[in-house]
Amino acid sequence: MYHLSKNLFFPPVSEANADGILAIGGDLSPERLQLAYSSGIFPWFEEEQPIIWWSPNPRMVLFLEDLVVSKSMRNILNRNIFQVTFNQDFKTVITHCQQVKRDGQTGTWITNNMIEAYCKLHELGIAKSVEVWQDNQLVGGLYGVDLGHVFCGESMFSLVSNASKVAFITLVNHLKINNYRLLDCQVYNDHLASLGCVEIERNDFMQILKG
Repeated sequence: MYHLSKNLFFPPVSEANADGILAIGGDLSPERLQLAYSSGIFPWFEEEQPIIWWSPNPRMVLFLEDLVVSKSMRNILNRNIFQVTFNQDFKTVITHCQQVKRDGQTGTWITNNMIEAYCKLHELGIAKSVEVWQDNQLVGGLYGVDLGHVFCGESMFSLVSNASKVAFITLVNHLKINNYRLLDCQVYNDHLASLGCVEIERNDFMQILKG
């Protein structure tokens, strides 16, 4: 495992261990985060830990044409009970993602330093958010890192049922229209699988990322 210094460098992702951990240390500067994501690497750690950099194998992704939208979700979308915006309230979205309670988790990996770092990326136009509103109240959303042809999803939240799914589906449709190749979802979970996400080999992911 590599211990990063102040030098702007990451080892090849093939050096990651079986769990997907590639390196520790370094910083969360915009320059390092941009290099990380463009290299198939992302930070994931808890408050008391050093910065841990990951490149898992396999990688959870969504091929955009494989999005699964249930009949009930189609009905919800057609009823227009939610309004969706892009990049209107990034900091509130990432803060809600930090605060939402998740099954099986006692803490959060979205530390205050992470919020500050991704807000800087947002100011540079690289980190982006999707907001879902109901009666002028923010009730769901997601954020991630936009590489131009691949969108790297980071986290999403719902304060009412289905709001995060509306954010996800709206994002995928936006990516389709703009000819993105992939939505990166990082690691497997059942919820993502239900939406059509699949695991692929890291080498295949890297080929798409570098393409």
